[in-house]
Amino acid sequence: MTKRVEAVHRFDVPVERGFAFITDTGNWSSFWPGFVRLEDGTRWQEPGDTARLVTRLLGRERELVMTLRSYERNRLVAYTSRQPGLPDAQHERHFEGDGDGFRYRLVVEYEPRGGIAGLVDRVLLPRAVRRALERTLTTLDETLAS
Repeated sequence: MTKRVEAVHRFDVPVERGFAFITDTGNWSSFWPGFVRLEDGTRWQEPGDTARLVTRLLGRERELVMTLRSYERNRLVAYTSRQPGLPDAQHERHFEGDGDGFRYRLVVEYEPRGGIAGLVDRVLLPRAVRRALERTLTTLDETLAS
């Protein structure tokens, strides 16, 4: 059974500014929880582009490979992520103009694995994903407000 975690927040900046900031790989270190570095060769503008990101998770560096599925300026970014020790996940980042600001909705979906790993995927992983999404939104709120 697919697990789905969502978080949403409204920002008081125009959607064009928010989209440009969030999708610029040069800004990811300022709001991405556990960000260590972006590997050379990353492209992030059209379907098929791939970003290789190194993050710190549970005290260890891990490579996260993200493949862009959809990139609709000021509306939607969708991608698949692969990370050792975790199930592959589908991500959506929705941008919706709201007056002079925008609503930013983050969605993560994945299929829990079997066995003991599946227990972790069903019980612990959704909480960890929710915490990461909330930390991202809190940090973005502080960053975009300045």
